[in-house]
Amino acid sequence: MIEVSFLEFLSDLTNPALAFLPKALLMSVISAIVCAVVGTFVVLRGMSFIGDAVAHAVFPGLAIAFALEFSVLLGGAVAGGTVAVLVAVFSQRRRVREDAVIGIFFAAAFALGLVVISKTQGYTASLTNFLFGSITGVTTGDIIFAAGAGTVIIALVFALLPQLVAVSLDRETARAMNLPVFALDLMIYLAVTAAVVMSVRTIGNILVLALLITPAATARLLSDDLKHTMALASLIGVVGAVAGVYFSWAMDLPTGATIVLVLTIMFLFTWVFSPTQGLIGKKHA
Repeated sequence: MIEVSFLEFLSDLTNPALAFLPKALLMSVISAIVCAVVGTFVVLRGMSFIGDAVAHAVFPGLAIAFALEFSVLLGGAVAGGTVAVLVAVFSQRRRVREDAVIGIFFAAAFALGLVVISKTQGYTASLTNFLFGSITGVTTGDIIFAAGAGTVIIALVFALLPQLVAVSLDRETARAMNLPVFALDLMIYLAVTAAVVMSVRTIGNILVLALLITPAATARLLSDDLKHTMALASLIGVVGAVAGVYFSWAMDLPTGATIVLVLTIMFLFTWVFSPTQGLIGKKHA
């Protein structure tokens, strides 16, 4: 049952006693936009597994950072970046498929995280927050990091858009065109890592894959143009983030899970009613 109206929610955003609420909303919106842009390439390449892999890969970084008492986001970024580099390096040898390499390293990273946790005291509460997200855990530093990293990622994506599209569609042709496939692969992996790390605070380590995949997949049902898909995915992600934070606040629900469910409902609605790709739209075409 909804206990807080949307107008009351807007009023709560300006309440100094609830300073964590606008921070959580802003972090969710930034994460949604960055994940939508990066997720477009994840969906285009059919590599949703990499999002799940990176989400697991940041896990040991979070645990080690907690044990050493420094920034857990920085620890997650270092761990995720390390695994991203390893995947990019090992997947260049076509003898072993990219998805196999990803599976090997994300399982190893997650196992390392479990080993670290088993030796770390007092980690249970923080572990829960990072696995499932926490509306109260966002700091001003997190927002600055997310805004800065997100701006850099989006700028690089648009600067290298033709090359990234070429590698995403056909890597062998991209090699024949003398494009730096390894560097472009690495950029995508690192972009996914950054998007995952900045989303961990509000969405959580387990559910962050949905923020990468669902808005982009929904947008693909509405447009074939890549730039339009990115724009639509960003809009869908922002609407899902705002609605998710509102419903979680109004109904006392987990923030990350609520955002994911809202995005999933938007995907299902689009899958049925999309003018060109929807179940009903196709019947009338």
